Amino acid sequence: MLQLHYAPSTAAMAPHILLEEIGLPFELLLVDTSAGAHKAPAYLALNPNGLVPVLTDGDLVLFESAAICLHLCDSHPAAGLAPAVGTVERAHFYKWLVWMTNTLQSTLIAYFYPHRWVNPGNTAAAAEVKAQAEHRVSGLLAQLDAELARHGGPWLLGPTYSALDAYALMLCRWTRNFASAPARTYPHLGPYLQTVLARPAVQRVFATEQLAQPWV
Repeated sequence: MLQLHYAPSTAAMAPHILLEEIGLPFELLLVDTSAGAHKAPAYLALNPNGLVPVLTDGDLVLFESAAICLHLCDSHPAAGLAPAVGTVERAHFYKWLVWMTNTLQSTLIAYFYPHRWVNPGNTAAAAEVKAQAEHRVSGLLAQLDAELARHGGPWLLGPTYSALDAYALMLCRWTRNFASAPARTYPHLGPYLQTVLARPAVQRVFATEQLAQPWV
């Protein structure tokens, strides 16, 4: 059985949503990060980076949220979570998934963990990193908003729901407490996020992870 090692409202959310969308049995294994479970030897044997999530699929052990999402799309093609391989649509799917994980997600990590980029104890520098990251995220959210405005479709790829929408929801949710404009305040992103939230699979994930409002 598929097993997802997760913690609520982390990078495990997108794979969790996809597992619900696929509809096959899977097991959720809570990683209590507040107790340091992600740094325990047993977990580090699965992911030496000590990060959530990890997916196990028989003998296969995968970390990195985007890699897990791609595996779920490819191993369950009937779920229709990604365009067909070799198509123009699939190329754009790759583009946006890589952009989200390499550009938007990495900038959000700098916002939440600015101390990782400065010398220990340099709180002033950490505050500057955080402020610059938030400013950069605002520009990236505007890019997503512009893409939705450009094609006018209900989903990030246009007419068809895909794994990208689960990933975008996950990352946009992380901006919900921004002092500047969170994702929900953008004219096209705001309604789009509500559309993603309305999917039954997404509703089940938010209930299972026991997440409080505001959801985005």
